[in-house]
Amino acid sequence: MNTFNSLMLSQPFNALIGSLLYLLTYASFLNLLKYPRNWILPSASSTFVTVMLAIITVAFVSISSIKSSVGPDFSSMLFLSGFILVLFGIIASPAIDFNPGSRRVVEFLANYGVSAGLWMLLPAVIGAYAFPEARIHGVLAAAIAVELSWYFRYRWTDKRRSYSLEKHDTLVLNAQAKGNIQTFSKLHGISELAFSADGIQWNGCNKNTPPCPFNLYTNKLGLNTAPCCREHMKDLAYYVSSCLKDMKVDHWLEGGSLLGAVRDNGNLLAWEDDVDISFLIDDKSTWSSIAKVLSDRGKKDGYYVDVFEKKGLIGISYDRPLGWPLRWERNRMRGEIRLDLVAYRRAVSFGQTVVERCTKKGALPITESGWYGLAEEIVLPTSTIRFLGNDIPCPNQPQLHLKTLYRDYQTIEYMYVSSEAAEKRRPADTN
Repeated sequence: MNTFNSLMLSQPFNALIGSLLYLLTYASFLNLLKYPRNWILPSASSTFVTVMLAIITVAFVSISSIKSSVGPDFSSMLFLSGFILVLFGIIASPAIDFNPGSRRVVEFLANYGVSAGLWMLLPAVIGAYAFPEARIHGVLAAAIAVELSWYFRYRWTDKRRSYSLEKHDTLVLNAQAKGNIQTFSKLHGISELAFSADGIQWNGCNKNTPPCPFNLYTNKLGLNTAPCCREHMKDLAYYVSSCLKDMKVDHWLEGGSLLGAVRDNGNLLAWEDDVDISFLIDDKSTWSSIAKVLSDRGKKDGYYVDVFEKKGLIGISYDRPLGWPLRWERNRMRGEIRLDLVAYRRAVSFGQTVVERCTKKGALPITESGWYGLAEEIVLPTSTIRFLGNDIPCPNQPQLHLKTLYRDYQTIEYMYVSSEAAEKRRPADTN
């Protein structure tokens, strides 16, 4: 018992336990971020685990091991609770920043997602000075060590390919910059732009570099999707389609990807930030078999795969999967290139054979089961359409499919692009 008491009073031991508790809480929180990153509300179980770990961490620190009186130290409890809440808010900002201009603080933090965590260094130093307790020192040291590691790993300037901006890209950029692109670039911190006598170049990203901040560049500023991102979307589209063909799974372009293929002559929408493909599950091609093959192949071929069975969604990112303990770290970012793969099933709705999905999409009508779908003959058997230079499966009647989804699909609507940026770019798109 004396040995145990001595251990509990040991400052290094308490610092170690404090740091381990923070790291567990941090890992659990990163796992939680995979949900909003995929447009899904966090599960109750994952949320509960993260909250309980945070409570245990704060409770452990608040019970002083050096004070003579037994009981919680409310000042350290208040400080650490505030510190973790603010830091986790900073960490989460890129993953939860969806609509431009809706939450300015979140948007600001998201734009500096790689470095913003280091802003908590000063509060950590002040806290360490104000609370001379090994337990809180361990938590603060672990938190800052994680942020430093994140910053230096994702600030690494790996060799990148440069892309010359196409005419339409330049027109849109000029419209938003009011003709002064260099000043505009400095004002908004668009570090990827490089200027020379040969013109404007866009420095790309790869699986090892931080992605472009989509919400800032595309959604708020109204720029075209970066050339490297379009290239990666093409890679993802044909990689996933190839996997599904190998499995003999019926699949087709969906949503904005199909809209671009039809309305923009086989191209992506100029402001597109993901690829949409749907697939059919049945007795032969089950959800579990498809999800397992894609997860295994993605890990082998260097793609990050998230599986959400209850939502019928598989998220596949142009991003390398990492091993433990870094498995969930990329959940901190949301600007990576991704493909949303959504499951459909055959059903009978009000006497008509339909294909339906469990989540809402555009103006898809509600089926008899409470899901969302459309007549089977609109989709199956699939046809093909030209998309980014090659043929890819599409619905049997792609125009009717788009009409069901978007009504007047020929009218340009800038989904998720701020209204001000949209109006500035409209003349360039019209021409």
